[in-house]
Amino acid sequence: MKKLKNEAELIKAAIEAGMRYGEARGVVKFDATDSANDKAMYIYRLMVNDKVIQPIPEDQVSIKSVKHKLAIWYSKQLPKDHPLLN
Repeated sequence: MKKLKNEAELIKAAIEAGMRYGEARGVVKFDATDSANDKAMYIYRLMVNDKVIQPIPEDQVSIKSVKHKLAIWYSKQLPKDHPLLN
């Protein structure tokens, strides 16, 4: 798994976008006390269920791989000239 440029910022932005996605669908209400890891895992499972992203093989699912997958998904949503991609 190759680390992305600005991966930490992409992960943070992906979790925020994923939270908006889940709440807009009406399937989840995140609390301020929810950890980033819990949010990332829930968002990943929701997006796989909705066929928004390809699933990771179940034996390879870890918080690190999930966050990386969300960062990749989010980076593909950004315009080519976005500062997080440079």
